Amino acid sequence: MEIRAAVITVSDACSRGERADASGEALVQLLGELGAEIVVRQILSDDLDPLRERLRELADHPDINLIVTTGGTGVAPRDNTPEATRAVIEREVPGIAEAMRMETLKKTPTAILSRSVCGIRSNTLIVNFPGSPKGVRECFEIVRPVLHHALALIAGRPHDCAV
Repeated sequence: MEIRAAVITVSDACSRGERADASGEALVQLLGELGAEIVVRQILSDDLDPLRERLRELADHPDINLIVTTGGTGVAPRDNTPEATRAVIEREVPGIAEAMRMETLKKTPTAILSRSVCGIRSNTLIVNFPGSPKGVRECFEIVRPVLHHALALIAGRPHDCAV
């Protein structure tokens, strides 16, 4: 299954140019290793409404089947990524976020504070990743083995799953 992705970094500091987008870079690199086409790459502030609207636009875009976000998944007052994602998805895929928390907790005690959400809107899978490059890499390793399978199922192509 071909991956056509949008990579969205959610960070006030990155959106103001005060910090480099290392987590978004990590996601682009990891997706590239899978042969993914990066259709959109964007940095947004932690503001809820614009984030929710952008996720909706991208999920409904016919050329995108995966949206990965990085940042805004913790417990700080401006961490709005899970709320924006929940407002947009039609079906939740809780096992992905649960597995990311469970596995990364073995390495990082603060992983338990993650509020990451995964779900589907239209034919697009949305996965919230943490805001650190280390967290992105650790969580991506958990998602990597099921990504093609999940996208094939979402697209209604279960015969692709056996490949």
